[in-house]
Amino acid sequence: MIIVTGGAGFIGSNIIKGLNQMGFEDILVVDRLGSSDKYRNLTDLKFNNYLNKDRFRQMLRENRLAHEDIQVVFHQGACSNTMEMDGDYMMDNNLSYSVELLDFCLERRIPFIYASSAAVYGSGRMGFREERSCEGPLNPYGLSKLIFDNHVRSRLKSASSPVVGLRYFNVFGPNEFHKGKMASVAYHFYNQLTATGKARLFKGTDGYGHGEQRRDFVYVKDVVRVNLWFWTNGGPSGIYNCGTGTSRTFNHVAQGLIRVLGRGEVQYVDFPDSLRGRYQNHTEADLTRLREAGCPHRFTPLEEALEDYCRFLAENQDRAGA
Repeated sequence: MIIVTGGAGFIGSNIIKGLNQMGFEDILVVDRLGSSDKYRNLTDLKFNNYLNKDRFRQMLRENRLAHEDIQVVFHQGACSNTMEMDGDYMMDNNLSYSVELLDFCLERRIPFIYASSAAVYGSGRMGFREERSCEGPLNPYGLSKLIFDNHVRSRLKSASSPVVGLRYFNVFGPNEFHKGKMASVAYHFYNQLTATGKARLFKGTDGYGHGEQRRDFVYVKDVVRVNLWFWTNGGPSGIYNCGTGTSRTFNHVAQGLIRVLGRGEVQYVDFPDSLRGRYQNHTEADLTRLREAGCPHRFTPLEEALEDYCRFLAENQDRAGA
């Protein structure tokens, strides 16, 4: 059995799709569906069981999964809202839960591959290397991810099974519709362009020109391939950046979508006061450690990824048009 936490979510559902394409269907999906529409992400996937996240966590604590033959755990479940300011909730959901699951995996020697985040780098002034000198999160979300990364670091030497943390940069692609404001700019720009003909970009801030804020935009299909590579190739334990290694501007994303759609224009809007001091104006993954680990994956160029994503959104209207 394979466990995917956050399996109904954005990256988790894409990992399940990747596993299905490899022929794996004995999968336990762990998530909290509630009344959201993210159940749609599961409708075309093959898996054997589903557990509510709270029920799953209770079963971990009661040692009720000890008899299961588990091949790997892909831990994607987390609160990814960078605007969530309830620190206690964030620490319980993103840190304590992760520690409990890590303990379970290490005790049973189950490979554990989990989602970290480029949010740990904060402003990025010191670079984007997997080193403490570069880390300085700007919000509780980033802090919760960093604390767990540090916990993992403290246990890697004694770990008897693989533990891999992947620091996702700005992921975009199919199945993110339910994330609302936290969905990628590619998703929002697509919907704005198809609805009004205008993509709304932030005006300049902190020395950046209009729409010139830069991010490392990585296609979700690439993120899936990196996750699966570490599992199937026995990639070495550690914490690794997962991005393209190249930053692109918001203008690049908007203009790329306009070219694909064949219509539209850019409109610049005031930078929100609520984001000042908590916004990453620039991200760019340093891939040195990922390459040293042996991962050879070629990341999809932005323009090619945008074309593929637009095709998906056009063909899946139930997962577009937020």
